[in-house]
Amino acid sequence: MVGVVPEYQLDQHGFTNLGTVHWNLSTSLLYEEAIRRREGQLAHLGPLVVKTGHHTGRSPNDKFVVQEESTESEIWWGKVNQPYEEKRFQGMYRRLLAYMEGRDVFVQDCAVGADPRYRIPIRIITEDAWQNLFARNMFIQLPREELRTHVPHFTVIAAPRFHAIPEVDGTRSEVFILVNFGKRLVIIGGTAYAGEIKKSVFTFLNYLLPRGDVLSMHCSANVGPNGDTAIFFGLSGTGKTTLSADKGRNLIGDDEHGWSDHGIFNFEGGCYAKMIRLSPEAEPDIYETTRKFGTILENVMMDANTRRLNLDDDGLTENTRGAYPLSHIPGAVVPSVGDHPKNILMLTCDAFGVMPPIAALTADQAGYYFLSGYTAKVAGTEKDMGNEPQATFSTCFGAPFLALPPTRYADLLGKKVREHKTKCWLVNTGWSGGPFGVGSRMKIQTTRALIRAALSGKLDGVAMKPDPFFGFLVPESCEGVPSDVLQPRNTWADKEAYDRQAKELAARFSENFKQYEGTAPREVTESGPRAG
Repeated sequence: MVGVVPEYQLDQHGFTNLGTVHWNLSTSLLYEEAIRRREGQLAHLGPLVVKTGHHTGRSPNDKFVVQEESTESEIWWGKVNQPYEEKRFQGMYRRLLAYMEGRDVFVQDCAVGADPRYRIPIRIITEDAWQNLFARNMFIQLPREELRTHVPHFTVIAAPRFHAIPEVDGTRSEVFILVNFGKRLVIIGGTAYAGEIKKSVFTFLNYLLPRGDVLSMHCSANVGPNGDTAIFFGLSGTGKTTLSADKGRNLIGDDEHGWSDHGIFNFEGGCYAKMIRLSPEAEPDIYETTRKFGTILENVMMDANTRRLNLDDDGLTENTRGAYPLSHIPGAVVPSVGDHPKNILMLTCDAFGVMPPIAALTADQAGYYFLSGYTAKVAGTEKDMGNEPQATFSTCFGAPFLALPPTRYADLLGKKVREHKTKCWLVNTGWSGGPFGVGSRMKIQTTRALIRAALSGKLDGVAMKPDPFFGFLVPESCEGVPSDVLQPRNTWADKEAYDRQAKELAARFSENFKQYEGTAPREVTESGPRAG
């Protein structure tokens, strides 16, 4: 089956002697192919349920960046961007092309960037129909008349059943994600987890856009009835997708955006949300996507006979996922663009239980907490994680996807916050009344009430108290929220234990930030917590 066939074909990428090439198939045709090939099953009311096998989350240690002359001086080399020899990449790519000979492939020509002024054409090539549908859901679909002349600016090739040979390829395992900025190409093998496709595209945008003074951001965004835009920074599991899909505000996007001189714009055309224990009461819009044709559900458990889902079952992974187009969310903004943000909310899942549920940040403090990216990784989001959240610092709330040095992004953020007088807030969606295992997770109703108050301006005239350990301002009252909850120390039975825990976390911040001393502005460095 073929859809629209472009003039720029697969021989341009080195492919030869392929089986059937499925060009730009529609959602319905990709469903049919996925089911015919036994890649997935149809669930009650229409979602496609797939299993990704052994790998149910990202494999950050298996990602490498090709070290080549045209880009190597710009890359943020280190644990995130591990260098990979250009010669080895060439060998791996030749073997991948040989592996694909005689096999059917699926191609989606699409784009990233909802603002036409910054739109970039891309191509996603997969050996599975369902992963091609994932690309169709996640990225921006193009009009059929544009597909004929489509020339990709960069390409992602995903071949889950092609494995690396570590002793030959210099990889850590059979899994690999190889990013070649010079060739504008990403190749993925050994894993069927579709998030690797999505994040590879994001990594590319993190390289390309800041060089043009556009801030690339790992954030969700929505807009209020008065046209006021808000963006939500946060890693997976902090509530970024859930909190931005709120009644009374319209969703721009759930995960990745750019901030240009004209405002913000979504990179994608869909959402990739965690599904585990999804609640129809707390997250009604996202819940409804599990009952719609076109949604892909990764590793979600389903009754084999009734085909009804069990969203509470983590038998395969805690990191169950749903990929669906923005059109599945009622009132989603089309095109997915917004004005310069009036508010920025930095979401953190504090496993120590000492951060307030909301705090106001100065521009310098915003830079500090943006570079710190403090949160707790939630079990199952990545491979080899235990059952408990792990406190971590992930710079810019998205370290695994940064291509350039973090201060490049932080400097752009500070510049834009000051230029547009954007209000900044730190929001704790983690624990209260004690650390993980002692206290309890912040109620989503409380978090929503505080965020609504911040976005509506109701916190602007409220008395605020400086936090003795972290320095930011904490509101003393908020309509609909018990005042004790606002001051985390008051929620702890043992106040001295709170003080010790807060001092410990403040010291961790200071220790982590030493890596930016000398590169971050002095005012930003000095705006951090007081460890003493």
